[in-house]
Amino acid sequence: MKFGLRYRLSLVLLSAVVGTLLLAGISLMAETHYHFHLYQEQYGMDHNLQGLTFHLEQALLQSMMWTLLGAFVLAAVISLYLAKRLSAPLIEMKQAAEKITRGDLSVRIHVPGSDELSELGRALNHLAEQLQQQERLRVTMTQDIAHDLRTPLATLKSHMQAMLDQIWEPTPARLRSCYEETERLITLVADLEQLTEMDSPHFRLHRKPENLAALIEQSVRIVSAAFLEKGVRLAVQPHPALCLNVDRDRLIQILVNVLSNSLKFTPEGGKVEIRVEDENGSVLITVQDTGPGIAPEDLPYVFERFYRADKSRNRKSGGGGIGLTIVKKLVEAHGGKVWIESDNGTIVSIRLPKE
Repeated sequence: MKFGLRYRLSLVLLSAVVGTLLLAGISLMAETHYHFHLYQEQYGMDHNLQGLTFHLEQALLQSMMWTLLGAFVLAAVISLYLAKRLSAPLIEMKQAAEKITRGDLSVRIHVPGSDELSELGRALNHLAEQLQQQERLRVTMTQDIAHDLRTPLATLKSHMQAMLDQIWEPTPARLRSCYEETERLITLVADLEQLTEMDSPHFRLHRKPENLAALIEQSVRIVSAAFLEKGVRLAVQPHPALCLNVDRDRLIQILVNVLSNSLKFTPEGGKVEIRVEDENGSVLITVQDTGPGIAPEDLPYVFERFYRADKSRNRKSGGGGIGLTIVKKLVEAHGGKVWIESDNGTIVSIRLPKE
């Protein structure tokens, strides 16, 4: 059974009150017995009311003095005990928080028990872990952005320099290469701008009832040329006619991003398949590919911005590590949920409410 800090403090204070009352009772009984014994020695069994009253008053007065003294000692002991028990973890948390503010994100707090202080310690540990993960992602992000900018810029510079020096003729193929590198830069900048836009509190969707089949068909048309060029088959399983209250352009963007991501990591001769299931109040859209899959240790981070798995998701496959982040934000903006499973190939599942 879990006892919270409030319960335990109340129990300690109640114990102090009971202890004080018990001490008062014992003190009163002891003093009364002592003074009655003195009364008997002085007056015997004679009924001297004045002497009896005096000894009774002395018994009450001295019992009160002993009670106050005992209560003070008991309160001091309990206060010291509580101060030590409460201040020790708080001091440890304060020191840990100071280390975190100085940039030491490896600090962790020892949190035995299950009371509120232990929960606070675990929350600080979780915060430190999240900050540590974000710091790793920030460093990776900086390196990746630098790489994604450097590569096309270096290509553009070398091509332009060669043509300016008349080493190369400005042929259509070379100009197309420069154009493609420029497109890569524009896409990266556009993705960064879109992430910034979606982080803004002013970001809004323009939702209205849409035919899901028509949106899937349009998304397939957008990516079909790229699938054909790579030799990957794109199949759409038959599904019932469904109407969703969505932002048309944003849902197409979600589907195109997911399909493009699957295409990147599916080898030539592979297959990407789209399925749709009606789930009463929601719709489940799944995109499954026959690519190499994602390592289990990478799965929790695939929606982090600029995250790339080291093995199957690498720079050679292209992309800035932003597409799935955009997908997650747009799906959640629709009130939906997106998740990824991976074993032999990868399955991206998107659940969207109909209304």
